Amino acid sequence: MTDFPEIWSYLSRGPLLWLTATLAAYTLGDACFRAANRAPIINPVLIAVALLAVMLHFSATPYATYFEGAQFVHFLLGPATICLALPLSDNLPRVRKAALPLLAALLAGSLTAVVSALAIAKALGVTGEVLASLAPKSTTAPVAIGISQAIGGS
Repeated sequence: MTDFPEIWSYLSRGPLLWLTATLAAYTLGDACFRAANRAPIINPVLIAVALLAVMLHFSATPYATYFEGAQFVHFLLGPATICLALPLSDNLPRVRKAALPLLAALLAGSLTAVVSALAIAKALGVTGEVLASLAPKSTTAPVAIGISQAIGGS
């Protein structure tokens, strides 16, 4: 019979492990969210990220290894972002009517998000590459990743 370290070594090299772990963590987070009557504080994405961080830490798995296995989810972020345009397109007359307040709110919210993230990180002693990675954090993931890489983040 094979022992657990050998089984783990075999499984951790396969790309499906981390994809499955990502989907399972989100499913668990979503179940918690629903059980809590959709309370905003019980965010399924936050729960999934926390679970995955704990799994990566205790399995001593580098993030690069995780990302290699879960890159399919990363690939789907682009098309998912594009799908957000459909409801906007369907409601274009309403969006046009509210354009000025929307633009003002988006500008204020975006500036507040960037400035507060950078100020908090700077106060905590974060420098360089991490600050560059935090700057675009309030955009959608595919856009944030591109901006982060362009300004020297990772």
